[in-house]
Amino acid sequence: MRAWIVLLLCVMVAACATAPTPPARTDLFNDRLFKAPSVPIDKAEIFALSDEMKRYLRTEIAGQVRDAGLHQGFFDALYTNGPLRLDYDSTTTRNAAEAFAARSGNCLSLVIMTSAFARALDIQVWYQSVAGEESWSRSGDVQFFIGHVNLRLGRKTAELGFGHSKTDGMTIDFLPGQSIRGLPVRVIPEETIVAMYMNNRAAELLARGNLDDAYWWARSAVVEDPQFASSYNTLGVVYRRHGNTAEAKRVLAHALVLEPKNTRVMSNMVGVLDDLGLVAEARSLAGTLAALEPNPPFSYFNLGLKAMKEQDYRLARDLFVKEVGRAPYYHEFHYWLAAAYAGLGEVEQARKELAIAVQYSTTRKDHELYSAKLDRINAARAR
Repeated sequence: MRAWIVLLLCVMVAACATAPTPPARTDLFNDRLFKAPSVPIDKAEIFALSDEMKRYLRTEIAGQVRDAGLHQGFFDALYTNGPLRLDYDSTTTRNAAEAFAARSGNCLSLVIMTSAFARALDIQVWYQSVAGEESWSRSGDVQFFIGHVNLRLGRKTAELGFGHSKTDGMTIDFLPGQSIRGLPVRVIPEETIVAMYMNNRAAELLARGNLDDAYWWARSAVVEDPQFASSYNTLGVVYRRHGNTAEAKRVLAHALVLEPKNTRVMSNMVGVLDDLGLVAEARSLAGTLAALEPNPPFSYFNLGLKAMKEQDYRLARDLFVKEVGRAPYYHEFHYWLAAAYAGLGEVEQARKELAIAVQYSTTRKDHELYSAKLDRINAARAR
């Protein structure tokens, strides 16, 4: 059975944002095991405005603010009436300048870019994690559990005074194809947003096999917000992939102290315990994990893929339907459900699922793949 590595991207912090933050556990770092980072890690670059962004601020944003008011004008210049035309793209987590230059980014990249512009306009910003909108994705043998963040604009800093409420202002969200109305949110500090960014970069580098740079990004995330368990999870996975199993065990054990029921960390710890030959401990933790999560992410999906290989399209369809039911916005589930319907000869249902896959695709590559297949079905219907 394939051993899956489970990482957490862009997720919410479990600890109270107002609690005192202890310093990072520096004894969990072992810098001598890794080459120096190929590019210096400077958190000041995360929110830095490029010259192109400054020009856009002076021209397009300033004009929209004059015409429509502070919040609406700001929003219009970035996402409605301006020439920017940003796309949602989950491929890479970008800093503000990179997201602006590429005209695309994931939810965290677009939050960072928007915050950078807001700060330049002296607008108060609150970052929010959105509960209930977690999703899954994968790259090779790495699974990603992806949470969601957005931001809320307040008044200008000079206007803030007694009685000001965080509920004032406008929420800006980047969730593709769905509404967050009514979902609970939690305000999180900027250091957590920075740690999320660094953790995402680490996870993306790890998935590409660049363990040295991944280590330094994960390490930086831990230093930035020592209460953010996801960074320890990523750091532990980096150690394990690098062959440093004892270090991986210490880091993941600390993550479980922070979040004892974190099933993603548990899953990785089971693998580490197996690597160390601690069979009894691994089995005990695996039992706890199974009780907390009897049907983990992708379990129905993987069984569905097996059924597809055996050409049991009816069983595959039923399994993919189950996976779609608990992760309705993950494009790959809809794509394979469409394939199962096609195998059953239910072309119209296949067409509908492909259309949904196109709608929820989060990379240009996936969007083009699904669109091409949908075009072929539509062309066949028109004959």
